[in-house]
Amino acid sequence: MKRQRGVALITVLLVVTIVTLVCAGLIARQQLSIRNAGNQLAISQAWQYALGGEALGQAVLLRDLKAPGVDPRATIDHPLESWAKPLPVFPIEGGEIGVAIEDLAGRFNLNSLVQDERRNDLAVKRFQRLLLRLKIDEPYAERLVDWLDKDQEPTGEYGAEDNQYLLMQPPYRTAGHEMQDISELRLLLGMTEQNYRRLLPYVAVLPGKVPLNVNTASAMVLSSLGDSLDPASAQSLLAGRGREGYKELRSFLDQPALAGTGVTAAGLGVGSAYYQVRSEVRLGDRRLVLLSTLQRDPKGVVRVLRRDTGQPGYLSSVAEPSGE
Repeated sequence: MKRQRGVALITVLLVVTIVTLVCAGLIARQQLSIRNAGNQLAISQAWQYALGGEALGQAVLLRDLKAPGVDPRATIDHPLESWAKPLPVFPIEGGEIGVAIEDLAGRFNLNSLVQDERRNDLAVKRFQRLLLRLKIDEPYAERLVDWLDKDQEPTGEYGAEDNQYLLMQPPYRTAGHEMQDISELRLLLGMTEQNYRRLLPYVAVLPGKVPLNVNTASAMVLSSLGDSLDPASAQSLLAGRGREGYKELRSFLDQPALAGTGVTAAGLGVGSAYYQVRSEVRLGDRRLVLLSTLQRDPKGVVRVLRRDTGQPGYLSSVAEPSGE
């Protein structure tokens, strides 16, 4: 009898142990499920806040276009306009959101190297100068022409077409058309991460014929317009903008710093239609950065062309060369 009672006791203890383990597992899974649901909710909230920042950027650009005295067909965009002024950080429940707008036409347009299926020699020379100013020795200008054009003839001594890219691991081909995203620059033959990051603040991917806005271009980019220019001397071109920017290209070309440089109006402008809105959301210990490329047309429509959340905090970590 005592032996049977001992066996029964052991059986009860085993059952209790098994039930305890099963309950502990269920509780752990329930906690994990609750945590996952909380994470998904936080991610969804951060995304909606970021879209709100994008919508704010659209509204600011639209308001600028409809300001009194502005001709929508010939806008003059400069750094002292309302869209370019730093916006305050907006507090939200559990965090904050910051929004900043940048004129992408103030950067060098990589797609300008090939226009109407032909090499644009003027743009190539300007890009070569920009590489020189940034202390980049690789022949990326020639390779970018080959990346964009449709033929398979290498440009100059340092060009690269499909036959070289197919030797890569994994192999791939040149695009043969305009770049759609700045990240494609990483695929260029010989492109290093260091050089990519060095170029990133000064280049953009826009339709090939979009001109450089001299009112918003940095001294580094403006110095690429002529051989005798450098970022230090180009600083006077920034000062020449005054409080209202260059209203026409003639006033820009008449600046003393450009005398004798041979810089022409080709590929230059004083306005823009393409902008980047950076919406940065901090929600608790989470951080989301949304980069939205917007197009503003003269009819008063601001379109979202692309969104990028793949490089959070990337731009703020780029080390800029001195003299800008």
